[in-house]
Amino acid sequence: MAERTERAAPSVPALALPALVVLAAEPLYLLVDTAVVGNLGTVALGGLAVGGGLLAWAAGLLNFLAYGTTARAARRAGAGDRPGAVSEGVQATWLAVALGLLVLVVFQLLAGPLTRALAGGPGPVAEAGERWLRIASLGAPLLLVSLAGNGWLRGVQELRRPVRYVLAGSLLSLVLCPVLVYPAGLGLAGSAVANVAGQAVTAGLFLRALARERVAWRPRPAAVRAQLVIGRDLLLRAAVLQVAFLAAAGVAARAGTVPLAAHQIALQLFLFLALVLDAYAIAAQTLVGQALGRGLPAEARATARRVALWGLGTGALIGGLLLGLRGLLLPLFTGDPAVVAQAEAVWWFLAGMQPLAGLVFALDGVLIGAGDVGYLRTLTIGSALLGFLPLSLLALPLGWGLAGVWTGLSVFIVLRLVGTVLRVAGNRWCGTPETVAA
Repeated sequence: MAERTERAAPSVPALALPALVVLAAEPLYLLVDTAVVGNLGTVALGGLAVGGGLLAWAAGLLNFLAYGTTARAARRAGAGDRPGAVSEGVQATWLAVALGLLVLVVFQLLAGPLTRALAGGPGPVAEAGERWLRIASLGAPLLLVSLAGNGWLRGVQELRRPVRYVLAGSLLSLVLCPVLVYPAGLGLAGSAVANVAGQAVTAGLFLRALARERVAWRPRPAAVRAQLVIGRDLLLRAAVLQVAFLAAAGVAARAGTVPLAAHQIALQLFLFLALVLDAYAIAAQTLVGQALGRGLPAEARATARRVALWGLGTGALIGGLLLGLRGLLLPLFTGDPAVVAQAEAVWWFLAGMQPLAGLVFALDGVLIGAGDVGYLRTLTIGSALLGFLPLSLLALPLGWGLAGVWTGLSVFIVLRLVGTVLRVAGNRWCGTPETVAA
């Protein structure tokens, strides 16, 4: 019997464009922050790399609050159960508050040891990173609440409101950062204060949106446990990924302050562009989740093909722009010729991997939307252990420098690409059961 048809789904760009704004806002702020702090000197920039790397690690580790919630809410919405979809947001918000407070406590207690470990020992860079992290970690619960809010709103195909909420907080941070760093005389600490202020505004707007839905706010342990089922695999996947990035940063730190500063510039660009390309993954999560919620696997497969082409094409465009604008972009982050020279050494890696990354991230979104996160977990862990980590850790003793670190990252992307293409080319992911609380 032929599959039943439904109303036409929104186009990939219609969902990806607002998701792009939301995804790009925070890393764009971090890029501006890097440029502002970079003019304080290499010690301040290194401190931002260390402290910011640890906070980004925590956020990346817990991003299942957005991605897992999107997939679950989309299934509910696709089945016509909007209150159930919003309820997923409520439970994710309770989970975000609990995890955010835990992250805050850990960073307040261990900021010194963690920054010294990442910086390669005591010194000015570690001290600067510790000061930044103690202030910026105050925003951890706010950041995670915003992740949960993004998740349920994406699931019900409302991406315009998250744009307004995230822009409001990011614009405040963008205005405050240079003012607090320079005229106010706070230096690196001003960067952290601006970060927390923007996160407070964004989290408050997401909480207001949730309150207006008029659903029950009480925490339901059974629903939270069900969210943790899908979150578990995403958490393990993110944990290995973040450990690999931290190890790469540690290698760069031990190579010296100049390589660390250059790595910070290139890494922030990579993370910014990864989230830009991840806009297609967000569109795929929503469209695939709702299609499978309506019982339309053919529509889910068609979405996979569309997002793959969009991701590949956009990645190729970004790679070309990076190469063409190299001479204009690097001086924006630092005036130190040594740092510029080190950054130029990894620029070709950064540009060359963009088309492949665009395809990988898009197909990741397809599998997350289908609830096939167990496969993604295994693929990501295997790719990191076989490619990223070994090459990064060998870079220092073998004298490969940053080129070795970024070769590891490139191999990591290639291995993930092969695995996701093979999976999506089959049909097994279309029948992946989604765990949804009753």
